[in-house]
Amino acid sequence: MNHPSRKRRIALRLGIASFIVLAIGLSLPERCLVPVEGATSRDWNPDAFWYEPWGKSGVHKGIDIFAVEGRPVVAATSGLVVYRGEWSQGGNVVLVLGPKWRIHYYAHLSRFADEDPWLVHSGERLGDVGRTGNAANKPPHLHYSVVSLVPLPWRITRETQGWKRMFYLDPDGLLAPRHD
Repeated sequence: MNHPSRKRRIALRLGIASFIVLAIGLSLPERCLVPVEGATSRDWNPDAFWYEPWGKSGVHKGIDIFAVEGRPVVAATSGLVVYRGEWSQGGNVVLVLGPKWRIHYYAHLSRFADEDPWLVHSGERLGDVGRTGNAANKPPHLHYSVVSLVPLPWRITRETQGWKRMFYLDPDGLLAPRHD
């Protein structure tokens, strides 16, 4: 009767497989493009990340890239589209799971790209800049956030909602250098 040892072997194999999958995801290179076609760092306020007070969420956990309504929004990095639809605050949103187990969140799109891919490549069109959701009465822009699924506890601060900083990354620091 080797039932317990068989269960241990299965658990060990699952643990090793999980570790390998996690390690592969963390080791993938990540070079993020500016997710609005033609935008430069002049099109957003680098101090907008973790700005407070900010509406119902209390703290602004991303950057707003301002552009003409309808300008293409592109994938900042390659990844797996895990959601494409409507959320009350974000309006039309797309979530892409990219390298390093990070979710790239694109919100307020006026419309989605015609194709509905499950895998996107860096620079591939996701939709258009808009003002859906809670941006209805604001200038058109893309709200762009990056969320780590792997907690980064050393990033916690004493700021408002500072414990959430272990998950939210400043997109301004992740975007590839631009030639402004």
